[in-house]
Amino acid sequence: MSDTSLKLRLGEAVKVAMRAKDSARLGTLRLAQAAIQQKEVDERRELSDAEVVAILEKQVKQRRESAAAFEQAGRADTAAQERAEIEVLQEFLPRGADPAEIAAVIEAALAELAAQGASGPSAMGKAMALVKPRLAGRADMAEVSKTLAARLKG
Repeated sequence: MSDTSLKLRLGEAVKVAMRAKDSARLGTLRLAQAAIQQKEVDERRELSDAEVVAILEKQVKQRRESAAAFEQAGRADTAAQERAEIEVLQEFLPRGADPAEIAAVIEAALAELAAQGASGPSAMGKAMALVKPRLAGRADMAEVSKTLAARLKG
């Protein structure tokens, strides 16, 4: 990340979107800010960048699910709007891990589990516990989970 906090970068992006009169981008950024502020009010403390990233990831995940639901319902225009919001939010997330890096992390976790004597589908929870901190914010954890499950079966 940069020297400035993620919350400050979001605030600056809101100002830029307001000046540019980009209402779609502005709405997405304000929703993200509201979610962050709500969490801070609930917990009565300032959130760290890692916690802000977790909130943004959750919002991206929600929008992916909504876009898929809209696609199935034949509402391509609304699905496209959800995808545009995903793009805005992803600007504030860390650089995504490439497929080779994801595969390497999965292999390392599987090797670590094998050393502990755990294998097969029953080790899925332990494997995800090892993989998630290494890829959090940098990979779609649903896809990582599918890949990991396939590797544990095979």
